[in-house]
Amino acid sequence: MQHAASAGDTQLIVAAILGIAAIVILISWLKLHPFISLAIGALSVGVAANLGLAKSIVSFSNGFGATMGGVGILMGLGAMFGKLLADSGGADQIVDTLVSRSRPETLPWTMGLVGAIIGLPMFFEIGLVLLIPVVLLVSRRSGLSVIKVAIPTLAGLSAMHGLVPPHPGPLIAVTTLGANLGFTLAFGILVAIPTVILAGPLFATLADRWVKVPTPEIFGSSETKQARSRPMPNFRTAIVAILLPVALMLARAVAEVVAPGSTAVLPSALHALGDPLIALGIAVLFSAWLFGMSREDISHSLEGALGPIAGILLIVGAGGGFKQVLVDTGIGAVIANAIVGSQLPVLFLAWLVAVLVRVATGSATVATVTTAGILAPVAASLPPTHGALMVLAIGSGSLFLSHLNDAGFWLVKGYLGMDIVQTLKTWTLLECIISLCGLIGVLILSMVV
Repeated sequence: MQHAASAGDTQLIVAAILGIAAIVILISWLKLHPFISLAIGALSVGVAANLGLAKSIVSFSNGFGATMGGVGILMGLGAMFGKLLADSGGADQIVDTLVSRSRPETLPWTMGLVGAIIGLPMFFEIGLVLLIPVVLLVSRRSGLSVIKVAIPTLAGLSAMHGLVPPHPGPLIAVTTLGANLGFTLAFGILVAIPTVILAGPLFATLADRWVKVPTPEIFGSSETKQARSRPMPNFRTAIVAILLPVALMLARAVAEVVAPGSTAVLPSALHALGDPLIALGIAVLFSAWLFGMSREDISHSLEGALGPIAGILLIVGAGGGFKQVLVDTGIGAVIANAIVGSQLPVLFLAWLVAVLVRVATGSATVATVTTAGILAPVAASLPPTHGALMVLAIGSGSLFLSHLNDAGFWLVKGYLGMDIVQTLKTWTLLECIISLCGLIGVLILSMVV
């Protein structure tokens, strides 16, 4: 029988609400950086919950450090790998090969695949900047509208952002919730495939009827690959490099299912090689060697990869600090008990909390780290399969309703030459479709696993 909340529980819940409200106001209204906002919100929660300022600072610092020790390293390696792929010309080679082998009627489907492949190792914003010149070039050469080409590409990029490790978004939630990476990866792929199809080429057909925009001029140098002094890695090499960490992590998941706890050589080796840190590290070293880049070019790429993600790393670390404050005050356990005692499915609640934070702050990363921190005590009581599905529910919710407070909204609007209403009809609706398809896929899987 569910017991009534005590006065102490009520104070903790109020403290959590005030802290989250502070984060939302600071990000959305005062336009403070999410790192500072999360830090202020975390300390506010600690003080309001009678943890004390000094202990709140220690708790926040411990959570920040623990998160950076796990997710931060993975994000750094992922950024390095993505930069090597872009600078070597491997990304160009993948795009050129897939597009050159497609007929005009199949190009939207191909561009969805391109977005998914390129989006797997890269942050959304980096993948977007890389692929927009390609989108504009394909639109001009094929005669297809820019909407029909861009929407599937964006769908592939965004679905990877929310659903499939080793993309940093899902990895953040996997680490915070202690979820099984192999299950998350397998389920994420199962959910992502129909999601990209529905939100990509199929939705593009409808969006093309609603929004008519001329293809913008191709900005920058979209064909810099022609000026490269060295040959680009071939298509097969680039694909192998991208899929290598995924294959290693899947092999580890299979070994854990087939031979759990085995100390035999092969399962032990697969378990070690499939660790996300080792798998991404191998991918970076493998790419640096196989892509044929000079030592100077490799050094330049690896150094240049870390600057753009510094802000994201601070946000993720602050989210870990916020989570630790919730744990140390006891708020996490109180919220977990309230969620378990509610009549709504836990996975739906995970999606809903992520949606609320996303819509309020405009940041998928903030939505992911905040929601995962809140729900970590709940995930601990779930079976491994449902823990993985909670990661996907949070990832799906973190994508919902991109609007005026989201940097991605303005990037898409500016690159495609649309006005605000047209962007709402295309990009915003696309994100809602991905989010809802992800939720539906998670709920369906939860009934069969």
